[in-house]
Amino acid sequence: MLCRTVLFDLDGTLTDPKTGITRCIQYALSELGYQPPDANELLWCIGPPLKSSFSQLLQTSDDTLLEEAISLYRSRFSTIGLCENSLYPQIPETLKIIRAAGYQTFVATSKPQIYATRIIEYFDLAPLFDGVYGSELDGNRSVKGDLISYIIERESLLHSSVVMVGDRSHDIIGAKKNNIASIGVTYGYGSREELEAHKADLIADYPDEIPTLVSCCAARLYNRELGN
Repeated sequence: MLCRTVLFDLDGTLTDPKTGITRCIQYALSELGYQPPDANELLWCIGPPLKSSFSQLLQTSDDTLLEEAISLYRSRFSTIGLCENSLYPQIPETLKIIRAAGYQTFVATSKPQIYATRIIEYFDLAPLFDGVYGSELDGNRSVKGDLISYIIERESLLHSSVVMVGDRSHDIIGAKKNNIASIGVTYGYGSREELEAHKADLIADYPDEIPTLVSCCAARLYNRELGN
């Protein structure tokens, strides 16, 4: 069975959300009485689940405080922050090539699905995806491995037919947990070293390299099934 489904991370893979995410984190920290770091010191927060990032920023596991921080973040993100975002160059063209080759495409992001859907629609990308999957507002499925598992079950996909494309270790770890192929991208917020350390199957430095790498993943999976 050839790879026929491609899952795309959102932040750092399809769009550059730096301004929106960092400003919303700064806003939440300020409202809680903390001195927020500069934007460039918050880049590591792009990709992981929000609760995990705030736990490290606030040095706490207090659920009450973390939920307050997340609520403040979302109060700004839902009205302003999600539009403080930009598409990476070549993304629409890349998706069109992959779709034209007969692949299904889905968004698979730790971001709440309600926001992810709005962002995909904001950039007019909805026609290029078969569906958008994200976490629930209560944090359910914010771990990428859980989300991928949910998508595979919901869409009745074969593990051997799926590849995950993302820029952070969480994407690769989630793919490995579900025994699917993975393509890491270095133009987002994860480094080549991070992606290689977690054994991404292939790595793209630019969006227009992704279609070729998806085909390579398909060939690898096919040969694996044949026992070659």
